[in-house]
Amino acid sequence: MSPITDHPLRYDLTNELHARPFPTVESPARAAYLAVKPAENAAGRDREADFTHLLKLLDRFGAQHPQPGATHYFGQIGRHHLKWESHTEFVTYTVIGPGVAERPFDAETFGVFPQDWLAELPGTRITSALIRVERSVGDDGIAEKLAAWFAPESLAVSRVLDDQFIIATDFRIDGGGHMHMAMFARPDAGATRTGRVLQRLCEIETYKSMSMLGLARVRKLSPLMAGVDKSLSQVVSDMCQETKDPADTLQLLLSLSAELENIVAQNYFRFGATQAYETIVHQRVEVLREERFEGRQTIAEFMMRRFDPAMRTVKSTEARLHAMAERATRAAELLRTRVDVERSAQNQELLASMDRRADTQLRLQRTVEGLSVVAISYYAVSLALYVLGPLEASLGISKAILAAVTTPVVVGLVWWMVRRIREKLD
Repeated sequence: MSPITDHPLRYDLTNELHARPFPTVESPARAAYLAVKPAENAAGRDREADFTHLLKLLDRFGAQHPQPGATHYFGQIGRHHLKWESHTEFVTYTVIGPGVAERPFDAETFGVFPQDWLAELPGTRITSALIRVERSVGDDGIAEKLAAWFAPESLAVSRVLDDQFIIATDFRIDGGGHMHMAMFARPDAGATRTGRVLQRLCEIETYKSMSMLGLARVRKLSPLMAGVDKSLSQVVSDMCQETKDPADTLQLLLSLSAELENIVAQNYFRFGATQAYETIVHQRVEVLREERFEGRQTIAEFMMRRFDPAMRTVKSTEARLHAMAERATRAAELLRTRVDVERSAQNQELLASMDRRADTQLRLQRTVEGLSVVAISYYAVSLALYVLGPLEASLGISKAILAAVTTPVVVGLVWWMVRRIREKLD
């Protein structure tokens, strides 16, 4: 017993690397592939509903159930093998049967999925495909078959894995809603490698389709973004006009910024998922190690001409959206600075006005103090004359002289008293 304590997730994480083995396919063979995704909020879907629907299919054939909560399954259903996988946004079903139908891409293999079971799928079909796997010693007859099976203007065909396989598809949907894919395996191609190539083809188609959801989202966003961009440009133009109220312009600009941030938040997951799916598509194509077959375009060339421009459109729209959000933020900062400067100027004017008022009040106060000294002195002199009245007769001093002597003294005392009171208040 090892004394080392393992991380509680160590074995789960290690087993995850081996949890989704490639199917083994003996050529000749045929396969039907189905990828299902809810139309909205696929990442937050009820995964238990996907698992329950798988069990309903297995019960139709009396097949063994996987462990509860499983995210993958591989087992026998009737004469076919079924591979089921649950991914972040979708689930996939791959049915593989022995031999090929006399009629190319006959939907008989897809008939393994009962019609009523298909009608109750917890989601919508994102893609489905019929795959024909033939054994071929040389190249004789392959070109004629490809010409009969696929649209020549969109046919992508190549030799892969050191010419052990020739693969072909035109990425078009037939009348039954399925893609067509063909594989020609050399006699020495093993069942494991054949299964790996088959799964790679299915993954290329699935992740291509999932990536294209980003383009659909971009097309839906384009009119909205154009309207916001026009409004943003108008607001920035209004910032240069002195007649516009900066506060009103700032409010409108903040509203546009909030709308842009809302658009970014609502589409953040789709943009990120599109980039991830695009990377997977290119990785799956790269590992096939394609070589040209009779001068035809390869899958990589098809992706470069048809798929990559769509992905560049998604990336440019995402970049444009972030640039618009940054423009709105910068404009709001500039306008906010302008509003702050104008408010500072208004505050300075208000302070200057307050200073003028204070100066006026001070002068008025001093005037009132002077008048107060006169008024108090008047009453004080009258009182003093009443008090000094008896001295007028005894000293023989006239009332006028007594008043003349008393008044300066009283006025001086009143002025001194008022000054002391003001000094204490200050």
